[in-house]
Amino acid sequence: MYSSGGRLLWYRSHNYGSKSRLKKAIPNLLADEDLRYLVIEGGGPLLKMWTQEAERKNIELITTMADDWRKDILLNREQRSGKDAKQNAITYALLVINHMAENRATSLTDDAAEAILIGLWGMQKVGWIRDVGALIK
Repeated sequence: MYSSGGRLLWYRSHNYGSKSRLKKAIPNLLADEDLRYLVIEGGGPLLKMWTQEAERKNIELITTMADDWRKDILLNREQRSGKDAKQNAITYALLVINHMAENRATSLTDDAAEAILIGLWGMQKVGWIRDVGALIK
């Protein structure tokens, strides 16, 4: 979660194990009254669950696919394979944490790293930051 002032407030990755458990968790995940935007990677039935709750709470939903946000953040050579893209996401996410968060990472999964970068990409899309590259390179 990022603030409109460009701070990384928190980051994490959690596997809910089933679609039904995720569906039950979504209202709590979107409970922050200041939440204005939700950036989601992917589509399908899971997107529908997020969309319904975002609409109910008047949160603007921004969707993307991995290929789209990666091309805006990673260089072509940094995403030649999925493994390369994920490793570079970790490297860049650690830079984001160091520049934009109060708490430093002790460990970081590739899922959490990609979520950090997707959020950064979303901040650029809504105009909260101008140049993602300047923050990570």
